[in-house]
Amino acid sequence: MGRYLPLIIVALLMIYCVVEVAQAPTYAVRRMPRWLWATAVICLPLIGALGWLFLGRPNADSLGTRKKPDRPRAPDDDVDFLRGL
Repeated sequence: MGRYLPLIIVALLMIYCVVEVAQAPTYAVRRMPRWLWATAVICLPLIGALGWLFLGRPNADSLGTRKKPDRPRAPDDDVDFLRGL
């Protein structure tokens, strides 16, 4: 069982990455087109899967969901400051 464990882990990682590539929004995938990531994950199981996880996966910047700062950037953007004038 011990010598098959790395193969099982790589196979499960590859399946996970293929499903994740298929579900990722096309506009949010980084570095390469989605079809090329799918090809890399399938043809190069370990390297392609790790590449997808670290380089191609959508993040907050590519999805446009990064939280904006709560405080105003300049005094004239602050409503309370302008009320006091």
